[in-house]
Parts: sequence; C-alpha cells; structure tokens
Amino acid sequence: MELPKFLLGDNTDYPESIFIVHTEYPRFILNLENDEVEWLEEFSPEDREELEMEAGRLLEEATNFYDREVSRYEA
Repeated sequence: MELPKFLLGDNTDYPESIFIVHTEYPRFILNLENDEVEWLEEFSPEDREELEMEAGRLLEEATNFYDREVSRYEA
C-alpha cells in the first residue's frame, strides 16, 4: 500500500489536538495544539545531527500540508 507523505489525525481523547503524521523517514507525529513532536524512529548520534538540520524543513512542510488541507475544506 502506498501512503501519502502526511496524514491528518484526531482523537476524541484529545479534543483540542490535531495531529499530523509524517509517514516517510524520519517518521513523526506533530501535535499542532502545542507543537510537540514524537519521533517514531531511533536515531544514532550521527543521524541526530542530520535530523536537527532537517527537522525545521519537515515541520514547516507538515504545517503547510495542514494549511492546504484546511483551505480545501473552507472552499
């Protein structure tokens, strides 16, 4: 099965939260309510360095995805 790069998620146990799931490496879940990120990968010290450089770009892509999706509902 081919998954999209980003998925929107919600859960009634967290009514104020909207989650963005990044399905490609490095996989993560971003909680838009508080900008918390849960990484779903284990990283070596070398990987952590690369991740720090990429994290800002990935999180920006995630929020752009959310903005795009919301604008489609509003149209």
